[in-house]
Formats: sequence, structure tokens, C-alpha cells
Amino acid sequence: MADRITVIGWDGTPLTEAASSALAGATLVAGAPYQLAALPVPAAAERIVLGSIGAAARKIAEHRGAAVVVAEGDPGYFGVVRALRNPEYGLELEVLPAVSSVAAAFARAGMPWEDAQVVSTHGGRLRRAANVCRAHSKVAVLTTADAGPSELALMLRGVHRTFVVCEALGTPDEDVTVLTSERVPDHVWRDPAVVLVIGGAGQIQTVGEAAGWLAGRPVGFPGTARGWALPAEAYAGVERGASAADAGGRALPSHLRALAVARLGPVPGDLIWVVGAASGALAVEIARFGAAVVAVEADRSACAQIAVNARRYGVEVEAVHGVGPEVLGGLPEPDAVMVEAGGAEAVRVVVARRPGRLVAVAHTLAEAEEIREVIAAAGYRVDGALLQAAPLGAGRGAAAGLSIGPGEQSLVLWGEQGS
Repeated sequence: MADRITVIGWDGTPLTEAASSALAGATLVAGAPYQLAALPVPAAAERIVLGSIGAAARKIAEHRGAAVVVAEGDPGYFGVVRALRNPEYGLELEVLPAVSSVAAAFARAGMPWEDAQVVSTHGGRLRRAANVCRAHSKVAVLTTADAGPSELALMLRGVHRTFVVCEALGTPDEDVTVLTSERVPDHVWRDPAVVLVIGGAGQIQTVGEAAGWLAGRPVGFPGTARGWALPAEAYAGVERGASAADAGGRALPSHLRALAVARLGPVPGDLIWVVGAASGALAVEIARFGAAVVAVEADRSACAQIAVNARRYGVEVEAVHGVGPEVLGGLPEPDAVMVEAGGAEAVRVVVARRPGRLVAVAHTLAEAEEIREVIAAAGYRVDGALLQAAPLGAGRGAAAGLSIGPGEQSLVLWGEQGS
């Protein structure tokens, strides 16, 4: 193993005394081509262009002498330190960070960023990074040559955002461009780039607002109710006591919403459809877990209520008016789908898109059997439950105690793709 391994973060500004000393004494230096060309690398030092981190790490492990790895900004933040620290290589590092590219990008934009989400498109994660941009109103995206600003904007087609594209930060070629998302694909962008994706109806911490205590604070927090499966009256446009089968003021009962969320398992980076979303009670609860949500509803007035409820809880929910294959066929790829209404026909369209998880509500035993057959025929593992719940109410008089109100039954089926 090399006698000493120093990882230097460089943001284009003059190196610190410690970084300059480490570089001057290096017998092996690894970095990007522009870094190796711009920095005072000793003439006798072996140079490695960082392509495969694994190959570079093995070369460093075999080296005898002082090795330096040059990385952008803070190499411990979405940088090379994690890969170099892999136990496979047995490397012990000294890290000398500079300002991270994310911090520099927000500084160029003049924005605070403790409330921002930070994601990377590295490793084929462009779609999941785009879903985070759908779900959150302030996101920094670390891009790659094949998953850059244009590809990100195309993934967000139809979702209005402002892009702040920061190219070659800290170099003489640095450029910062502000565009609306639909104009981004018209440009040719350089790598590396950091993209700030800003906008939407969710909560953005504004200038003058007191700073929070948690970086990247969760969607819908603070200022909203704790928990989920909230009572129907917590949502605009939902009638108290409305059943799952009601057309107007429809909302799934709270216990059914709790089961649906558990089976869908929403996490940041997911995109979840809610088909027959009514006023959006379940769609909003899914979005509060950080997933991107597309709520499909045939009633225009209900679509308006979805927007109201999303704003109430500080989340992003894209409401799509319509019903049927022609609407679902135009939606982006889902990770999971909830079919609140539409029966086996809607489920048949959904399974053709191969989501990882699916939950559907049936209103009769016959409909439940038809839905089960459709899910099973598509190769999913199928399960389900008949839920029955009755509210507790106060009886008449002090001695009467509690009473049990009228019950309601709900049929729920779910499917998961086989391993």
C-alpha cells in the first residue's frame, strides 16, 4: 500500500498549504484530465486519469510512495472517498476537502439549501433522481455525461420547474444558466454539471423564514399533522362518513388507507400512480412519504380538490384528469400503483406497465375475484384481505359506556412481482 494517501478536494481556488504540500510530495497523482492539467503535478509523478475508481484504487494499493487523489469539491460528499474506503482495497485516507459543488451551486444561485434534497444520476439512477424532482420543490442533482440536464428535463416533461445549470464550477470555463425546464433540452451541456431544480407547489423555505433543524427536511414537515391514515375531515372535499363506494366525496376509510400505504411502501425516488384518486386523501398521504405521485381522476372538481389537499399538507401531487387506457398509457413509468376505482379493467391496464407493487380496491366479491385473476395472470404474487371496521361511539348516559357504530367492509387485493 502507498506510504501516504491524500484525497484533495479542489473547487478551482488556490490549494491550501496542506494540499499543496501533499501534492508537491506525491509520487502518484490520480484525477480528472482537466485537474491533472491545471494543478502543479510533480513532473516525476505517475499520473492516473480517474475513470474506473476500482482500477485506480487497486493501482494505489500496489503503489509504494505518496499517492494523491484529486476530486471535485468535497470528496466525502457523493464523491470518491466512499469508493476508496471499500474494505477490499485496504486504503487509509487523509481527506482535505474544499467547498462541495452543491454548496457552490446554491451560492451561485444566492439560495439557502439546508431544506434541499440532493441526488445523483450516477449508476443509472436518472429516473429515480427525476422522481425526487417531481416530489420536492428544491433539489440539487449531480449529473453524468449520459444523464445530464437535458436527459433530466426530458424525464420531467410536463412538470414545470426552473433549472439552474452550473457547468464546470470552479474552473475558468464555469457557466451558470437559468432556464425553464422545457427549454433545457434545446442546449448542449458540458460535464460535469450540477443542476438545481426549483419550483412546484410544495414547501420552499423562503428568505426570512426561520431556519429548520433538520437538513433536507421531510416533505410536509413541519406544520402538518403527524401520522397518516388521517380522518376524512382532514381533507377538503371529502364528506365525513363517505364510503369507498361513494362517487361524490369519496375517500377510502382511514384503516384501508393505512393498509394501502403499507403495501405500496412509498420511498423517495418512487413514482406511484393513484387511479380513481377522488379528492386525493390517499395520494397526499403517499406523497408525505417522499414519493412522487400522479393522481388520476375522472371528475374535474375532484382534481381541483387534489391540488387543494396537496397544498394543505405541503406536498407535490400531479393531478391528471381522465380515465382509461388512453390516459394511463401516457403516464411515466410507475414503481407502484393504487387502484381506488376502476375495477379489473383499470388493473388490466396497470399490470401491462409492470409496476413492482399493486394495490386495488374491490367493491364486491365478484369484482375481487376478477381483479385477483388479472393480477395472478400477469405473474404477480397475489394476496388480499377483507377489512371490517366499526367506529366506537359514546352511549347514552354515564352508565351506558361505549357503543359500536355501523360497520363497513372493504375488499383489498395486492400483488408484488415475483423475485
